[in-house]
Amino acid sequence: MESRCAEFFSEIDKLRAELLKKVQVISDCQRVEKEISPGEILNRIENVILGIVTSLSRDEAPVLALPDRSNWDNISFDSSIGLQMNLGSSVTAVRSDCPMSVDKFAQITKIFMVIYKLVQSNSYATKRDIYYNDTQLFGSQRNVDIIVDDISCMLKVPRRSLHVLATSKGLISGDLCYMEADGTRIDCRSSTVVSAVSSNIAGIRNIVSSAKFVMIVEKDATFQRLLDDNFCTKLSPCIMITGKGVPDVNSRLMVRKLWDTLHIPIFALVDADPHGIEIMCIYKYGSLSMSFEAHSLTVPSVMWLGLLPSDLQRLRVPEDALIPLTKRDESKLISLLQRPYSASQPDWQKEMEMMQRSKVKAEIQSLAAIAPDFLTNIYLPNKLRYGGWV
Repeated sequence: MESRCAEFFSEIDKLRAELLKKVQVISDCQRVEKEISPGEILNRIENVILGIVTSLSRDEAPVLALPDRSNWDNISFDSSIGLQMNLGSSVTAVRSDCPMSVDKFAQITKIFMVIYKLVQSNSYATKRDIYYNDTQLFGSQRNVDIIVDDISCMLKVPRRSLHVLATSKGLISGDLCYMEADGTRIDCRSSTVVSAVSSNIAGIRNIVSSAKFVMIVEKDATFQRLLDDNFCTKLSPCIMITGKGVPDVNSRLMVRKLWDTLHIPIFALVDADPHGIEIMCIYKYGSLSMSFEAHSLTVPSVMWLGLLPSDLQRLRVPEDALIPLTKRDESKLISLLQRPYSASQPDWQKEMEMMQRSKVKAEIQSLAAIAPDFLTNIYLPNKLRYGGWV
């Protein structure tokens, strides 16, 4: 039994050995981020407020300069880190005397006050708490979400260090136990147990796992299907995590935490469409809007397990299970192929170009057109056993 298990995981073990060699190289060349003390964070906030007060004392309208997080010109690519914001990036001016930005100026200064109190008192609040602190001022939860990230980028402080937490939407299951920041013991090992991803990833400790790999699952429906089929039990030991589509920051932090702690291969199971590919790229290389936190959010070792465009041809997925690409899909594909990281992944590039030529996409569920249990009992086991990832 043990020899059969060793044979099954031999390709995964080879991949892990390759990744471990790279880990040392990356560790030697990567910039080590220093922990920013609460005192330094308070000092940076005070400097911003001092600038506002100084402008007022001169009878000038205060202006806040926010790094532009929506401009690709501000981004550089490093294969060992992903997308990261350049030093000296262009900024967006938020003026207190401009009708277009006066509300945002007020919202930013209000959130600065809230964060200052949280850091000073060593207490925490969720972004939802901040929104309900003054719903009339903020207008929507989204405004709070954007501004908290703007402030994090402006101060060059990770959001978790600002004592602002976000409610997690991700789920995790498999061969994994750990301790939450509040002392709660989380055990994901039962096939019937699904745990919500923590809202305080930095506080997680005592991670215990004998997992051979982590599998990121794009959609909740596929994640639940794999749970129902006891995938983790059949292919134990492994860990599954889903961000339920476009991942929230906590899901990305959790994947990074697992990589940093366990150093085991991480695979992505996404739809064979531009949207699924982009989600996978967010885990691997990061996103434009969160590029200022690339060091703690990206996992460049992520491998594309499926669903590959080449799988659709190789497995002869029935045509009625395939979906024509929309104009929006084609535009997204062109955008992905032009991203800074595309050239570093020639195999991914080939898969996307294959999708461009075929002009079709497919959801993971399309494999059920071959056989109801094809995904769990045939497709994934064979992919993992024979190294069918890129």
